[in-house]
Amino acid sequence: MRDAVTEVMLPLRFTPRGLLLAYSHGIFPMWHEDVQEIWWYQPDPRTIMPLDGFHTSRSLAKTIRQGAFEVRFDTDFEGVMRGCADRDEGTWISEEFVEVYGELHRVGFAHCVETWLDDRLVGGAYGLSIGGAFMAESMFHRETDASKVALEALVSRLNDRGFTLLDVQYLTPHLQSLGAIEIPHRAYYRRLQEAVRLQRSF
Repeated sequence: MRDAVTEVMLPLRFTPRGLLLAYSHGIFPMWHEDVQEIWWYQPDPRTIMPLDGFHTSRSLAKTIRQGAFEVRFDTDFEGVMRGCADRDEGTWISEEFVEVYGELHRVGFAHCVETWLDDRLVGGAYGLSIGGAFMAESMFHRETDASKVALEALVSRLNDRGFTLLDVQYLTPHLQSLGAIEIPHRAYYRRLQEAVRLQRSF
């Protein structure tokens, strides 16, 4: 595969410390059920969400103004991961992923944003925070606009706290409609190295 990592000489190990090393070099893992292996990826181009370029449609702005969802941060990290894993087409989020990312959450590197409705978790996103970079892993929704509200809240939080990079890995029509763009890997890596050196708190 063109973006599977074969040329980067790093000790890629699926441990909390190994994930921090990988993400700080622009590399992320996915579990492949068919071969029962974790593969490592470094896409070129890379997709980012410009923190000054999030597109809020009129309908989304109305939903936010009406306060249809309650937004929370880091109150149900495992619930968000399992929500992201609950896909008809299958998932790369194995139990091992839940365990290792959960450990990174417990030590303060992995975070989530959640949308709640009537005290039910109905949407959210999770990822890793290193310095001034946030690497979003996945998002989900069980109600219309729940994931969009979560992503808007994430962008607002990162702006408020001085982050400079929001990585969303791959471009999809959904992310593109919200303002995501592709940039060459070399440009992404440069931005990443600048961001991870910053001292920021999620």
